[in-house]
Amino acid sequence: MTYEVVEGWGRLPTGWTFTQVAGVAVDSKDRVYVLCRGEHPIIVFGADGEFIESWGEGVFCRAHGAYIDGEDSFYCVDDGDHTVRKFARDGGLVFTLGTEDRPAGSGESFNRPTDVALAPNGDLYISDGYGNSRVHRYSGEGELIQSWGEAGTGPGQFNLPHGVWVEGGRVYVADRQNNRIQVFTLGGDYVEEWPGLTRPCDIYIDGSGLVYVAELMSRVSILNLKGEVLARIGGEKSFAPGQFVAPHCLWKGSRGCLYIGEVLEGQRIQKFTPAQS
Repeated sequence: MTYEVVEGWGRLPTGWTFTQVAGVAVDSKDRVYVLCRGEHPIIVFGADGEFIESWGEGVFCRAHGAYIDGEDSFYCVDDGDHTVRKFARDGGLVFTLGTEDRPAGSGESFNRPTDVALAPNGDLYISDGYGNSRVHRYSGEGELIQSWGEAGTGPGQFNLPHGVWVEGGRVYVADRQNNRIQVFTLGGDYVEEWPGLTRPCDIYIDGSGLVYVAELMSRVSILNLKGEVLARIGGEKSFAPGQFVAPHCLWKGSRGCLYIGEVLEGQRIQKFTPAQS
């Protein structure tokens, strides 16, 4: 549960900056896709931090969340133009959900969506957080199946559903302004909540049942599937390597490394490796 930062990871071409890092995901070859809110929105690195390529220039309004599936298709959420896009491995656009630059009505999809995750059967779960307080479930072909949630603080209610993950027949939602994670069945039935977090933004659950949560208030928490905190990284607002200002996204690579991106003043991506005993 102890990690060490890899200082200087992610070498950008001369003159480039990350700006705010809104999403991160790792593909089957351990290539790291960094979703930024700058001139180069999708920047791809090798596991050792070498720059590979960038793409997506001119596509996004305000990049927000990212996901990579088992076929290395890349999903990007844009809360600025109210869409979710799926790209093929080669960067070609597969489909767009939502209508560009047209926020949906109350409860409909989408009004400033925040994140996307896939279930094993290919269904998409999308948190619709800034303009709505909903989770939408789509088929893998892009057909809306169901939606649930409303504004509030009670079970099944949200105050900015900001991140979503699907694991073991459960849907985990980072209910950011309510400082909790809510757990649902695949059909949207409420199961339980995990309180005590500080503005949770993003969730990643690995195959062993460890739950990694990026919290906007300068830390990352590691929990088990009972919602019990096992360890934490950071905790004090700092620009120092290995600390955080505003964690917004995270992903775990196949080698056990963590990649954590920051927004607000943070504007960086950091790589952490498991500490050697």
